[in-house]
Amino acid sequence: MTALQFPCTIFKTQKWMDDYGARDMRYGDLTEAQLRKHYHLENVSTRVNPYTLTKVIPFSQSQLMPYGYRGDTAKMTPQQCARILFDEFRHLSRMFALFSPYRHLIDKMITHMQYGNGAPFRDMLLDRALKEIIVNDKSQHDSALYSLKRRFHKIIDWDRKTLPANKTEELRSIISESKLPKFDRFQDNFNGMGITVHDTWSTHIMIKSLKIDGNTYHAVLNYKVQDHFGLDDDDIFNVKFRCFQFFRIWFILQHYNKFGFRPFITNMEATVELSGDRDDH
Repeated sequence: MTALQFPCTIFKTQKWMDDYGARDMRYGDLTEAQLRKHYHLENVSTRVNPYTLTKVIPFSQSQLMPYGYRGDTAKMTPQQCARILFDEFRHLSRMFALFSPYRHLIDKMITHMQYGNGAPFRDMLLDRALKEIIVNDKSQHDSALYSLKRRFHKIIDWDRKTLPANKTEELRSIISESKLPKFDRFQDNFNGMGITVHDTWSTHIMIKSLKIDGNTYHAVLNYKVQDHFGLDDDDIFNVKFRCFQFFRIWFILQHYNKFGFRPFITNMEATVELSGDRDDH
């Protein structure tokens, strides 16, 4: 029986890595008319009117004018308007990142959208958060790691001290039926991770190494996860999202053809250990 050779990727989500053709990766693709008529994005910012490129006069956004602006007559350039919108974007992000070591990540990612021109984003804190949610969240008893832990000892060929190659489909099935790491816990609404990542786009899980010694095993797993820092139609039509000015500004900065700031791919990676013995229960 052929033994599995390591490193070996045992799971991939259906969604691709590096998928720049995804809907939430589009940018600069909508006109003012489309944004106002189809998306009903009128009252976007408390500081500037992105359509007339003028500042909003304080108190002009009254209840009598829920879908309109009064600005001063001094026009600004799209670049100047975008800078003001990005400052407001960062300011509003604080409501989603009140505490934890990850609260500054959203600031970094908004700034990366402003100046990064679509380049991928990577930060050690994202890797740390990913590993933390994989290893330490004991509430996720249906997670991929715990699901593997429950059944890994049954897949090993203990007589030959190997993991049979024909068991890769069983490993993939175990992970497919489990919960992949996502930042959708209650605390993620306030610690900065729910707004920076929340759901994820693509996940690959690899067994980097496996050591079988007597009746015990020790495996090293590697998770590679990608998310998209961008919004699509489903996001902006979501009642929960569109009620926040934060998301309306984000959508305008990304999709309005006068701005067209590029969304980007967020990369995360974590290496975790899995160990047990032949008689695990």
